[in-house]
Amino acid sequence: MLVKIYIHFVARSANFDHLAGSNDLGRLVITHSSYLEGLIPILEKLAKKQGIKTVTPGVIGSSKGRCQSLRVKISSSINGGYKLIARRGKTVQEVFVITEVEKIDLENIIKDLTK
Repeated sequence: MLVKIYIHFVARSANFDHLAGSNDLGRLVITHSSYLEGLIPILEKLAKKQGIKTVTPGVIGSSKGRCQSLRVKISSSINGGYKLIARRGKTVQEVFVITEVEKIDLENIIKDLTK
């Protein structure tokens, strides 16, 4: 009981109402110290979309190809959601999205957020 009250208090005081269970907004998990430039604002907006539960940026790596602007696309299905790949320049970053949204709808959401 005390833990539940504490989580509720922390979530409310930090303006994370979704952690307190008051609405259906998703959450963005910040676990790394580095991200692709411009990725976090897109992921914050994605986490606010209906049906998105959790957005977790993952490993950063490099690729052979080059991409001038930030691009995000669905890579594969995972249990409960999808793995996305974000690319900018020669750098890539995995992003895991837990959602009940269908693939085609998620693709459209991503397209709208990355215009």
